[in-house]
Amino acid sequence: MKLLKSIFSKIILTSIFIASIGCANNNQGKSMISPQLSVQLWSVKDEVKADFEGTLKQLAEMGFAGVEFANEFGKFSGDAKAIRNVLDSLSLKGSGAHVSFEQLNDNNFDNTVKFYQTLGVEMLIVGWDERAWHPEGVKEVVLLLNKLSKKLAPLGLKTGFHNHDHEFDRFQNSTYWDYIAENTPENVVLQQDVGWTTYAGKDPIAYVEKYPGRTLTTHYKVKLPEGTEGKLPLIGQDTIDWLNLTKANIAVGGTLWLVVEQEEYPNGLTPLQAVETSKKGLDKILKNL
Repeated sequence: MKLLKSIFSKIILTSIFIASIGCANNNQGKSMISPQLSVQLWSVKDEVKADFEGTLKQLAEMGFAGVEFANEFGKFSGDAKAIRNVLDSLSLKGSGAHVSFEQLNDNNFDNTVKFYQTLGVEMLIVGWDERAWHPEGVKEVVLLLNKLSKKLAPLGLKTGFHNHDHEFDRFQNSTYWDYIAENTPENVVLQQDVGWTTYAGKDPIAYVEKYPGRTLTTHYKVKLPEGTEGKLPLIGQDTIDWLNLTKANIAVGGTLWLVVEQEEYPNGLTPLQAVETSKKGLDKILKNL
């Protein structure tokens, strides 16, 4: 009997030890991949143009860790070192930048890369290209993304593509977005704009899970589907399951940045006020992770 008790005790202690290691590893893993919060500067484009430094200061005070650039730098336009100084003074990072294929063509590639490397930006996302929802044009988009991914990789940079609703139109028994995803390598970022995904009637969580590790940066924006009543285009006052989406981004998407974007300003809110309202709504949701 004593021998059995001794063996049983050892089994219990071993189980507790293993469980404690597992919990520690899980917590460590979660901590390592927990995404940071950024804001797409297109949300406050007029404010950025009028007062770049002052606007970024207000965003930093809201608690954002980074900003995603949208080709507007106010009085600092073209001066990467001055922009970097502003970022550093506010403890902000460049989570990414929206660029065009033209900015990364053979003539402009070196200057564009040098500019964003100075800003500490590692993800150059093509934010819009109408060819992406054209039967022949989408093939050109794929070729360009594949070329850029190879060209940027040795420099420690990534390219990617950002969806709107049209990319979810039907194409080859699937969608244009799926065609882009399935015909580009894993190092091409699929920057999902959650607002446009839901507006197109698609499930953003399903798309994170369908392409693991490719949602390194995600736009957290509300674009209410037509006919929606009693909701507002503000995070936390809308129809999107942000909590489970964020869990999927962390567990499957490899997401590094949650990028708040605000394109609508309801109830008379200024762009900065609307961004702050969505940021607060997201903060409440993230507390439940």
